[in-house]
Amino acid sequence: MNDRYVTLQQAAAFGGYLQAEERSPGTREKYLRDLRSFSLWLNGEPVTKEAAAGWKENLLTEGYAPVTVNSMLAALNAFLRFTGWTECRVKFLRLQRRMFRDPARELSRQEYDRLVETARNQGRDRLALLMETMAATGIRVSEVRYITVEAARRGRAEISLKGKMRTILLSAKLCRKLLKYAQKEKIASGEVFLTRSGSRVSRRQIWAEMKGLCSLSGIAPSKVFPHNLRHLFATTFYKACKDITRLADTLGHSSIETTRLYLLTTGAEHIRQLDRLGLVS
Repeated sequence: MNDRYVTLQQAAAFGGYLQAEERSPGTREKYLRDLRSFSLWLNGEPVTKEAAAGWKENLLTEGYAPVTVNSMLAALNAFLRFTGWTECRVKFLRLQRRMFRDPARELSRQEYDRLVETARNQGRDRLALLMETMAATGIRVSEVRYITVEAARRGRAEISLKGKMRTILLSAKLCRKLLKYAQKEKIASGEVFLTRSGSRVSRRQIWAEMKGLCSLSGIAPSKVFPHNLRHLFATTFYKACKDITRLADTLGHSSIETTRLYLLTTGAEHIRQLDRLGLVS
């Protein structure tokens, strides 16, 4: 047991393993970040079952939300499986099934419109169109690279992630806007959303640029992050068609249960629904 230490070489090999498993760039980045957190907490001590359980308790003591703790434990357990130290794995926290979404993180349609308008008013055309594209398609931030000039011409994007392929349809209006933007930026083929130097816009850059709109738009930073545009698409799409299976296919979910989490309403909305029942005189 005493030769079980988290080393830089192991972390690098773990990163390569995650890439070979076709984990998304965001997942790889998060798993390695959580592994570094565990390694720092160990402070040079070996990896043991007791140490892993102690880190779990420490995360709770530091005030991490249970769902966040479980996501960090998922990273640790993946590393322990990779190294073959499976007896050191720890159990996840048991969570009560969520019924409501935190209103502090709920981005409304009106707030979304304000974000896009703010970006345009600031001359941030790329950011405004990028947010519209994510909100209108439900793609993940890691899937932005599949929005190409060719996809805009065809009216559909072929997305490959985690070993799965799915087709995302692009509305005619979105295609026109994408092609007009590409022409303006002299992008004849390939990815539409590029930096001034011609490289791919990173997820970190997209996150930072969106956060930069908060003070200008008057929207709470807790509501402004790329994945919330995917949530907005999901709720808007479901209200329009009431077909959760179709929504799951569009989002690329293997489980309807995952899709259900995107459709959670806030407690305030649930109360309004109860009031409309008219069961209290």
